[in-house]
Amino acid sequence: MPNQEFAVQQNQAPAKKSGEFLIGGDLRVTRLGFGAMRITGDGIWGAPSNRAEAVRVLRRAVELGINFIDTADSYGPGVSEEIIAEALHPYPAGLVIATKGGYVRPGPNQWVENGKPEHLRSACEGSLRRLRLDRIDLYQLHRIDPKVPAEEQLGTLKGLQAQGKIKHIGLSEVSVRQIQHARTIVPIVSVQNRYSVTDRGSEDVLKYCEKEKMGFIPWFPLAAGRVSGSESPVSRIAARWKVTPSQVALAWLLVRSSVILPIPGTSRVEHLEENVAAAALRIDANKWQELERVPRAS
Repeated sequence: MPNQEFAVQQNQAPAKKSGEFLIGGDLRVTRLGFGAMRITGDGIWGAPSNRAEAVRVLRRAVELGINFIDTADSYGPGVSEEIIAEALHPYPAGLVIATKGGYVRPGPNQWVENGKPEHLRSACEGSLRRLRLDRIDLYQLHRIDPKVPAEEQLGTLKGLQAQGKIKHIGLSEVSVRQIQHARTIVPIVSVQNRYSVTDRGSEDVLKYCEKEKMGFIPWFPLAAGRVSGSESPVSRIAARWKVTPSQVALAWLLVRSSVILPIPGTSRVEHLEENVAAAALRIDANKWQELERVPRAS
C-alpha cells in the first residue's frame, strides 16, 4: 500500500490531480486517461472473458475523473468500441472518446496496415456506428500505411473532417518528419507513439509536440515486464518508495511533460484504481534523478 506521502486524498475525482490539457485548443481533458485495448479478449481479439467487469472498469474510470478514453476499431475488432457505448452511452458531458483506423485484423495478435481511402472511410463509419456518435472528437490514423501515398490517407481524413464526421485528427507511431509532412495536408493535434520511463525512442517527437503544443499520447506507458518485472529497476525503486511500479511509471510520465497524456489500460477495476492513484504521487528532485538513471531501451 502507498505510504502517507503518496496516498491519494479521498475525493470523487482523483484522476483530476493529473492536471488538464486542451487537445486541439478546445477539447479539455484530464491528462490521465484510459486506454481501452485491454477490455477485449486474448490477443486483442474477440470478447473479454468478463464483459461485466469491462463495463465496470469504464464506468469506474469516469467516476474517478477520467474524461479521455482512447480506443480503436481494430481492438476486438470492434469489441472495445461496442463495450464503451454499452457502458457509457448516453455519454456524460465533457467525455472525449478518441478512436483510430488504419489496421485490419486477420486474427489474434495479427495487425495489417490498410490505409486505402475506402477502408478508412468504412472504418470511420463503423466507429461512429459502434460508438453511437455523430462525430468523433479525435480520430487517429493508427499507422501510415507505406503501401498507400500518405497524401491519400490524410486527404481521406481531411474529407471526413469536412463532412463533420471527425473533429480533430491525430497520428500514431510517426517520426517528426512524418508529422511535419502530414501538417502540410491537414491540421494534426496529437501524436500517439510508444514511450515510457524505460523506452524513450520517441524523445524527439515528444520535444516537437511540446514546441507545437500538440498532445503526446504514450502507448505502452507501463512497458510490460520492463517496468513491473521483479528484476526491473523501476520495481526496486517502487519498493523503496512503498508504491507500485505502475504508479512510479505513470507519475514519471505526468511530470516529464505537460503535453503527455498517459492512457494506461486494464480489464480490472482494482488495477484501474491503482493506476489512477499515480496522479497524486509526487516526485521530488532526488527521486527524479534516480528515475533518470533507469536503463532504457533507447
